[in-house]
Amino acid sequence: MEILKNTKINFMAARNVGFIVSSVCFVLSLFMLLSGLNLGIDFRGGTMIGLNFSEDVEIQEVRAAMQSISIEGQEFDLSAEEIKHFGNSTNVMIKFKVRDDAPENFEQEIVNHLYQKMNEKVPEDKNNFILSIDTVSPKIGSELSGKALWSIISALGLILFYISIRFEFKFAIGAILALVHDIIITLGIFSLTGYEITLGTVAAFLTIVGYSLNDTIVILDRIRENMKSSGTVLFEATINKSINQSLSRTLITSLTTLLVIVVLIYAGGEIIRPFAFTMLVGVIIGTYSSIYIASGLLVSLYKSSN
Repeated sequence: MEILKNTKINFMAARNVGFIVSSVCFVLSLFMLLSGLNLGIDFRGGTMIGLNFSEDVEIQEVRAAMQSISIEGQEFDLSAEEIKHFGNSTNVMIKFKVRDDAPENFEQEIVNHLYQKMNEKVPEDKNNFILSIDTVSPKIGSELSGKALWSIISALGLILFYISIRFEFKFAIGAILALVHDIIITLGIFSLTGYEITLGTVAAFLTIVGYSLNDTIVILDRIRENMKSSGTVLFEATINKSINQSLSRTLITSLTTLLVIVVLIYAGGEIIRPFAFTMLVGVIIGTYSSIYIASGLLVSLYKSSN
């Protein structure tokens, strides 16, 4: 099925505008990253407690119950920690950083306190109250951060190697720079929204790399096929022709993917929303970069070498 047939859009006429817009967004994203990312407990260490109440509970009720927690003679105020619903309004997720002054069995004592303080809204069986208690030490969090960064760098390196062999090195440079563009700008937007970076969002970034690369490869393959007949003469016209030939397929793939992502954002709940939001931004930017960044850079590289 084709939603656009025989289009003759001169995409490369606007490539310099695309470069300017992308450069501005890239620099702004770098500034956002310098201000720091909101790392989840997967990377900074901490504890996540999942609780199941017997009836609907307001977040403010949980915060009020956590204002004064007495454990082994010490008073703790955890009302400012991250507390939110997940799944439905009876399930509550509590996240807090590792505390140096935390006594032994700190997490269990918090659960015990809430079970007693909010006894009108908890199940009779205490085992049904606790859904999960997960703790990540700062050392493990640091190791996970390194592995997450290494996984993305490794993916980019393997992609560079594959495209250099499958096509040629100039094609690989355009594709890799487009991917770096996608990741940095998506991270910048992610930082602006304040969403947490978790292992799930790292998986989303790797998915974006694969998705964006897929779009780029389709266009680059069409460019290579068209170059067999036209060579590098009128190279911009060859690029435009290749993008127009791939445009219908690119738009259909992007739109169908976006439909699923939008459903996940609105119906997937708090846990899946950061992953879906990352995918939403990544798919939009990846579709744009396949046309204006990867292809535009290819034109610039061929012009500079001739």
